[in-house]
This record gives sequence, structure tokens and C-alpha cells, in this order.
Amino acid sequence: MYDALYARQSIEKKDSISVESQLEYCRYEAHGEACIEYADRGFSGKDTNRPGFENMMNDIRAGKIKRVIVYKLDRISRSILDFANMMEIFQKHRVEFVSSTEKFDTSTPIGRAMLNICIVFAQLERETIQKRVTDAYYSRCKRGFYMGGRIPYGYRLTNTVIDNIRTSMYEEVPAESEQLKLIYSMYADTDNSLGDIVRYLNEHRIKNLRGASWNTARISEILRNPVYVEADIDVYRFFQSQGANIYNSASDFTGGNACYLYKGTVSASRKQNDLADKELVLAPHKGFIPSKIWLACRIRCLNNRQSTKTCKPKNSWLVGKVKCGKCGYALTIRKSKSKWGRYFVCSQAGSNCTGAGCTIYADVLEDYMLGAIREKLSEFQKLSCITDAEKGQENLTKKIRLTHIEEEIEELLSKMSEAGSALMKYIDEKVSELDAEKKALQEEIIAEAVTDTDGKLKQITNHVKAWETLSFKDRQSVVDTLIKVIRIADGNIEITWNI
Repeated sequence: MYDALYARQSIEKKDSISVESQLEYCRYEAHGEACIEYADRGFSGKDTNRPGFENMMNDIRAGKIKRVIVYKLDRISRSILDFANMMEIFQKHRVEFVSSTEKFDTSTPIGRAMLNICIVFAQLERETIQKRVTDAYYSRCKRGFYMGGRIPYGYRLTNTVIDNIRTSMYEEVPAESEQLKLIYSMYADTDNSLGDIVRYLNEHRIKNLRGASWNTARISEILRNPVYVEADIDVYRFFQSQGANIYNSASDFTGGNACYLYKGTVSASRKQNDLADKELVLAPHKGFIPSKIWLACRIRCLNNRQSTKTCKPKNSWLVGKVKCGKCGYALTIRKSKSKWGRYFVCSQAGSNCTGAGCTIYADVLEDYMLGAIREKLSEFQKLSCITDAEKGQENLTKKIRLTHIEEEIEELLSKMSEAGSALMKYIDEKVSELDAEKKALQEEIIAEAVTDTDGKLKQITNHVKAWETLSFKDRQSVVDTLIKVIRIADGNIEITWNI
């Protein structure tokens, strides 16, 4: 029978003892007895899934080993449960255990007791190291450092410096981000399901530029990720309402940065849609999905209420606006197998009307109307004493103040259970004052949203500029806002505008 000399080293460091040095200590303890050496390089002591250790245990079960010698207790195990199981096998096969530096003698009760005490402290050390590593990880996360992992689609890595420390950050890849903008705009339209988007991408040969295939799971993951959003105060309020822990203050959410979302240091639900106790941090890079579109998609994912519609009842965004110039009735869409595919006809043709007097191809009319809309919008470039940037900043300031007021009220109310009569009176007065300010701000924000004509025209202009990426529903909304009716007869088009 032999002595088993066992050594383990997880990572080679200057201040750690090498496997060779450990075995040298064990040989001295063996005093020249015949021995077999077992070693594990690059393996942690948190479990026993180590090839050298398993070979040694197999030899013990085969009756080849009479004594196991290690340099130090934590070289063989740092788990109380694993160590207890190991010692049970040792006792079953009458194998002694020796730690060359700690001088344990498992043949005596006091030796076994001291051994168990030491293994408790070995496990405590391991758990303390894990906690230290976790705390350091989240400390770096909160400062916006790149923490590794898969680079999100739409970005590449670039070097940067944060707090005088070199790190990396994301940088937009235009070819990829344009695809993501299309995906987000389509899902923001409730008529489109994830399956609709996948089919559209495949039918139009819009390939994933990294070689992967589009599927609903991948797109769903993209839609939930705040790494793409232009994070403003509305994004802050959304995550706040979902119970997420937000590291940055509300005033930092100005739309200039995207976000990182971490699972947090506390035990949280593994459900992807559950945001409670997860941690949100502003990222150093810029997002490229407007918060309004990102929130519309994220809320759909959260509620998991995808539309079951797979086709649209109308086949042109002009349907409902186009009228026959002769009888006044609506023109409806017909389909054909010709290269044009769709065309408009009078709904009364063949009965009370002879028709509009010409063939109206849907594609041709849509192109014409898009040009007319662009020309009409160019006439409404109004000057304003307050620039769009100033308006946006003023609105942002109001929303941030509104968020701060809600947080102040919540903090005051949390102190009521421990407050005396004098403090209760102060809290009551302060809450009433803050609540009045809150209502006034809410009324101002709503009023501005309703009366902001220039803002609406600006928004419509932006929609028209990005027409090819707009959803069917958004195109209809633009037409409903700008156009009252389009009359067509004998090749003439008469447009009645709402503006």
C-alpha cells in the first residue's frame, strides 16, 4: 500500500505556492515511504470535480492507499459537505489523513475535531472571496465599466477612459443599427407579432450581418435590452415603476446615454420580464432607439400580449382618404396578378358611377402622395421665439422635478410610523405642498402635449423622413393628421389638407 501525495493550484500567482512545492512538503512528511503523486492544476477547491482527486479516490476504493498527505487542508477541499463525504470514505477504507503544515492526526478525537473546525474556516474564506469578487464586480458595473460578455448586435467595442481607468465601451455599427431600428419600429406597431417580423426580414432578405439567423427568441431578447434606448426621464420612471434599483439620479436621464441592466446582488426572479430588484445603470455609450419606441416595445414584452393578427385589413395607407371625384364614394383596393399588384377602383363603379375615369395604381398614387406630403410640410417651417431644444429642455426639467417630488413624498410618508405629533404635522403640510406642485406640473406637461402644434409638425416631418422604416399604422396616422380627403377623377388629383 502507498501514501497518496495530493496537490492543487487553481491559478498561478506570485504569492501562491506551486504544485511542485506542495509535493515537496508532502514527500518530507512521507519519510521515504512508497507514494503515488496526484495533482490538479487550474481547478478550484469549491468542489471535487477534479481529475487528479478522482483518480486518488478510485485508488483508495481499490485498496491501494493507506494514507493521504496534503500541504494544507484547503488544497484538498473547501466545502464542508465534500470534506465530510471524503472523510467517510477514508474511514471506510481505513485511510489516514495528514496535513503537513497543520499537523492533523485523524486517529484521535481532538484531531478530528480540529480538522472539522479548520474546514469550516476554509469554506468561510472561499465564501468571503466570492463576496469580495461580487462586490467589486458590481462596483465596476455602477461606474459604467465594460464587464465583458457578448457584444450586443448593433455595437462594436472601442477604447475609452472612465475615472482615469482604461476600459471599453460600445460604439454604434450603422449597418446593424439600421436593422434594429426597423425591428423596433415594426414591433411598436401592435399589428405586428414577433413572427411577422421574422417573416418580413426573411422575405426581404434582410440578413443578420453576424451570420446568425433571425428568430423570435433573438428578437425578443433585443427588444428587452435597454442597451439600445436613448434613456430619458420616461425610461427612468418606467424602471422605477417596475421596482428596479436605479443607480443614477433622475436628473442624469437626459437621453444622451443608453443603459446597462444587471440581475442585481440580491436573489431575484429568473423571469426575463420581471424587473424587480434588478439594477439599472447609465452606460457610457449613446443609444439609438428613441425612448417612446423602446418603451412601447418593452411594455408589449412585459405584458406578453402580442397581437394575433397576421394580416392587415387594408392594403394601402391611403384607404379611407381616397374618394371618387365623380360620385364622392370611397375608392377601394383591388388586387391583380399583374406587375402592379394593387389598384384603386370606385366602390360604386358599375352601379351608380362609371368610375374615376382612369386606372389608379396603388404604388403610383402612394409615391405621388408621399411627394405631395413632403412638399406640403416644407411650407410649414415656422420660426419660434423658443427653439425646439429649449422646449425639450424645459419639458425634461419638469419631468425630472415631477420624479423628485414623487420620491420626496414617498420618503416623507415612510417616516410617518415613527413620527411624533410635531413631526407628523410638518410631514402632513410638506406632503400637501409637494402634492399641489405635482398636480400643477402634471397639468402643464399634459397641456403642452396637447397644444404643441409646432412639435407635432416636427414629429410628423421626422416620420416622413424615415418613411421606409415606419409601420403601416404610423403611415396611416400621418395621413389622418395631414389630409382630409383626396379626390380623383379623369387623371386629376385634388387634395384637401387639414393644415
